[in-house]
Amino acid sequence: MGGDHAPAQVLQGASDAAAEYGIEISVVGSPAVVQPMLDSHPRLRLVPSTQVIAMDDHPAQAVRSKPDSSMAVCARLCKEGKADGWISAGNSGAIMAAALFIQGRIRGVERPALGSIIPVKNGFAYFLDVGANVDSRPEFMVQYAAMGVIYAREMMGRTDPRVGLLSNGEEEGKGDELVKETARRLKDSMPGFVGNIEPKDLYAGKADVVVADGFVGNIAIKMAEATAEFLFRSMREEIPRTLSGKVGGALIRDGVQRLRSGIDWREFGGAPLLGIDGVAVVAHGRSDARAIKNAIRVTKEAVENQLVRKIRAEVGK
Repeated sequence: MGGDHAPAQVLQGASDAAAEYGIEISVVGSPAVVQPMLDSHPRLRLVPSTQVIAMDDHPAQAVRSKPDSSMAVCARLCKEGKADGWISAGNSGAIMAAALFIQGRIRGVERPALGSIIPVKNGFAYFLDVGANVDSRPEFMVQYAAMGVIYAREMMGRTDPRVGLLSNGEEEGKGDELVKETARRLKDSMPGFVGNIEPKDLYAGKADVVVADGFVGNIAIKMAEATAEFLFRSMREEIPRTLSGKVGGALIRDGVQRLRSGIDWREFGGAPLLGIDGVAVVAHGRSDARAIKNAIRVTKEAVENQLVRKIRAEVGK
């Protein structure tokens, strides 16, 4: 029921995932809205809910006042062992609240974090926190780094992940008090810490895990997405304006499409909330069927790789 293209695109993405990955998928939502569409998606099973959390609802208040919302039902299905993981493209704050209130935190984890796969030179990196917390403390940031290392190792195959801290300069001692204190703690406690990472180096591949306060990380990731979309849109509009542009555009079309595919957020699906005692995945609010299918793939991989158990063992102390 959540996201700009719900429920039609969510159902299509779920149906595609069920077929491609061979997994059982339940869709949670209003029977009056969803049931008529399920004739086209026989692989999906409907779990009814009577309430919906809107994008402009206050997250915590909405979860408390709407106990039969689709998000709350999803989180309870996981808490009760009736599902292995859940995703939503709805109100991200409410996803966090539902996961926290119903599934709970891993014992010892101060704050859950939300990460995102980002394309970098010669591969990908993991960037967190991108919005789960907008007012962090150094001890939170150190735990983000530790959980990010586990994600990079278990989900991305990095044997010894390198960790960088986003700052306004790469020199030691740069940044505000939060960044400087976090850097001191990471230097003392994390063998893979490579120091500060400037924004211009975020995509240079200098680190496998990049850590930021959630407020800064959310702005950085949204600006990166908007910049990429602006550049590709400008190219589409400008190149065909002249005959030479049309000819040149035809010659570079395949390369541009490969480049766009490599940085398309829809290919990365969703992001698990790290530190939640269960698998809860946040999908982009603009997710179409392809993004939803990939978010389900991420959920499946997190379950299969026992991501929660490994965070519990290594961080939840």
